[in-house]
Amino acid sequence: DQRWQEGYNAGNRPEYESGFDLNRWTWRRKVKHWRKTMQIVTPSRWLAECVRQSALMHDWPVTVIPNAIDTERWCPLQKSLARELLGLPGDVPLLLFGAMKGGDDPRKGFDLLLEGLSLLRGQADARQLELVVFGQPAPEQRQDAGFKIHYMGHLHDDLTLRALYSAVDALVLPSRLDNLPNTGLEAQACGTPVVAFDIGGLSDIVEHQHNGYLAKAFDAEDLADGMLWCVRRADERDLSERSRERAMGKFSHQVVAAKYRGLYESLLGQGL
Repeated sequence: DQRWQEGYNAGNRPEYESGFDLNRWTWRRKVKHWRKTMQIVTPSRWLAECVRQSALMHDWPVTVIPNAIDTERWCPLQKSLARELLGLPGDVPLLLFGAMKGGDDPRKGFDLLLEGLSLLRGQADARQLELVVFGQPAPEQRQDAGFKIHYMGHLHDDLTLRALYSAVDALVLPSRLDNLPNTGLEAQACGTPVVAFDIGGLSDIVEHQHNGYLAKAFDAEDLADGMLWCVRRADERDLSERSRERAMGKFSHQVVAAKYRGLYESLLGQGL
C-alpha cells in the first residue's frame, strides 16, 4: 500500500477494501488541520526517509535521534558465567534469535534464519553450532534446522535477558521489516555482535564487519556468511568491545538526551 506516498484517493484504494474509506477520511482531516509545519524526529534513517517520501510530510524538517537504552543495566557479563547460569553448553558456538511469537510472524524472518542455517550444514567452523531461541516456547513440531535448538521460552526480567545476550556469540535479526529493535541495541550494549539484513533501522545498528554483519536483504546465503563470520570471531575481544562502544556512543541516555537538547535549543533559536 503506497497511498501514504501518493495521497489517499479513490483511485488508489486497495481492491480488498470496501465500504467507508476511513483511511482517506483520516488523511483528508490531517491535510486540512496540519497546516503548520512540524519538526519530526525519527529513531532511524529509514523512517526519516519514509517521512521524506510522505505525501503529507515530505517537506517537513526531520531529524534522526535513536531510542535510548540504559547502558548501565545492559552491559556484558562474563560469557562462561552467563552460560553456566542459563544451563547452556560452554564449549560450542551459540547464536541467538528472539521475538514474541517470532516463528509465526513472517516479518521476523525466522524462516530465513532456518534457511541460512541449512546452508551451514557441513561447514567445519559451524559443525558444533547451536541456536538459542527466546520469546516463545518450543513448538509441538520442532523445525529441522540441522542444528540443536535451545528454546528459552518467555523471559520476564532484564537480568536473565542480559545474561542471555552475554552468553551467545551473536544475535541474529533476520527481519524482513524492522525499525530499531531494542533487542539489537541491548545485545550490542552487552558486547554481542548483531547479524542482520541491510534493511530498515537495522542499518543504523550494525556497521558491516565492524561490530556485526549486514547481509544483503533477504539473501539467506549472505545471512549464513554473516553468522559464520561472527562464529569465527567469537573469541576476538575487539568485536565485543566495538559492539559495546557503539551502543555507548549512539544509544546511551546521555547521548540521546544531548541530541534532543541540541534540537530543542536549535528550534528555540529559530523562534519556533
